[in-house]
Amino acid sequence: MPDLPSPQDATEAALFSECWDAALSYADLCTAGSAAAAELAREAFEQGIRELREAESGTVRGYGRRSTRLPRIPLLLTAVRSTAAAWEDAGQGHKLDPDLRLWLHSDQAARYTGPPLERPVALRGLRDLQPADAELLWLAEAEALPLPLVARRLGLDPATAAGELAQVGRLFRDRCHRNHLDSPMDAECRSYARLLDAVTRSPAADTPDDLSRHLATCHRCAEAAACLRLHGGGLPGALAGGVIGWGGLAYLERRRRAAEVRLGAGRPDRPDPDGGDPADGTARARVARHGLLVAALLVSLLALAVSLMPFGDTADESAERPDADRQPVADPGPSLPAAPTASPDTPSPSASPSPSAEPSAGHTPERTPDRENPDPEPQGTSSATADGEPAACHADYDLVNQWPDGFQATVTVTTRDPLDSWRVGFAFPDGQRITQMWDASLDQDGSRVTATAADYNKSVAAGGKLAFGFLASRDGTNHPPSGFTLNGRTCATV
Repeated sequence: MPDLPSPQDATEAALFSECWDAALSYADLCTAGSAAAAELAREAFEQGIRELREAESGTVRGYGRRSTRLPRIPLLLTAVRSTAAAWEDAGQGHKLDPDLRLWLHSDQAARYTGPPLERPVALRGLRDLQPADAELLWLAEAEALPLPLVARRLGLDPATAAGELAQVGRLFRDRCHRNHLDSPMDAECRSYARLLDAVTRSPAADTPDDLSRHLATCHRCAEAAACLRLHGGGLPGALAGGVIGWGGLAYLERRRRAAEVRLGAGRPDRPDPDGGDPADGTARARVARHGLLVAALLVSLLALAVSLMPFGDTADESAERPDADRQPVADPGPSLPAAPTASPDTPSPSASPSPSAEPSAGHTPERTPDRENPDPEPQGTSSATADGEPAACHADYDLVNQWPDGFQATVTVTTRDPLDSWRVGFAFPDGQRITQMWDASLDQDGSRVTATAADYNKSVAAGGKLAFGFLASRDGTNHPPSGFTLNGRTCATV
């Protein structure tokens, strides 16, 4: 067994824990089961750590003195994606999520390994930032960590961190705009490039109808628009989609929920699943499943934790950059402050909703919806039944993000009674179609959707909550669903 990290390695161990949690979370999205997720994450993590070391020493072409690298976490996430592609090429694709396998053979996947000027502008823009600035942007936007916590981890002054993040956002926008103009594009796209820059600078600017129609049909210009529009809350999606690629939005949702649980954040009426609420059996199941994965790999990964050192620019690298005369907006200084670490017998707080806790689209649920006895179509919702009794459940629909032809949402249901399994039904009013769902198995028949519990989250205590998320397509309007039911019983909406 490798030696445990010494006290002076506390920072490196904390970074290891944070990066491993992120890599395992994405690996679980990419695979068809927990064992495959752990195997994929381990292989990708080892590859990513080697790349980080080699990038620091400047021994790898494309890294080091004449170019920047991705921040730690997105570098490891891209290592997961590239390792999954290697599995597919080596005949191990049966371990992967079926939708990922299709994506790996698509033109979209080819962009990440093709000519540099054809890669997503978000990926190129993040690489163009100095490492300290890129770390700040990724942690605050993609990992959903509160800015004071990000400031402490990066050695920044919390009082000025918001201003520094805003400045980094503007730098990122500038790099993305420049990269978009440098990209190969046809005459129509180029004719809209400067107009696109203008209308995305101000939240008050109206988008002309002809530009809107162009963005609805041109994926690459829409991708650039998401990076250029810093207002409106779309930056995390632009980062994740451009840097990670497949499953980026689902990864964002997992990290957002992980941050809520880890920090006790979220809505006031949402109990902290790690905070000791004895009624939350779902959270305990998630922690248990993640703990099994981590325990199985702890021995081999502790060795990597010892060697995970802070990575930053060398003096020679900064000296040879075109913008070397500008100091990074976020300069973390010589070392990062240590984050609290959990004892070996206690699941990491950040592990609760992490990878293994979230099923991929390829996971097989314990039970499927009963097509011969579907959920009834309720005629409305209220907070009480006809005889005045409180409703058996309350449903909360949260539209997380949307774009011209799709959206991301989560459903949270609070149950009055204990459940040993659950099935949530609802109906879309505008022809929306769900394309991917996590934390439940999907069945959609026309407008009616049924989400069935997975094996790890089917038990819910009285007064507890169950939740699942999904990505969906839309054509035009996107009104919220109605007619929520839980195991065939009408839910009130909140």
